[in-house]
Amino acid sequence: MKASLGSWIGWIGIFLAIAGFFYYPLWFGGAAVVLGLFGLTFPQKFLAWSAIVLGAIAFFLPMLQ
Repeated sequence: MKASLGSWIGWIGIFLAIAGFFYYPLWFGGAAVVLGLFGLTFPQKFLAWSAIVLGAIAFFLPMLQ
């Protein structure tokens, strides 16, 4: 159960980060980073770090324009 929950949290974080590239990047990117940080408590570290990195890019990308 714990591994499955960590996997779901990681994939939802990645999905929110990708959605953040197109809609409301501050909200979706921030949510992806938060889910990624929460996902670090589970064994799926790669999914968590992917959500954190993609969420941070989605969060800061509009500030560069």
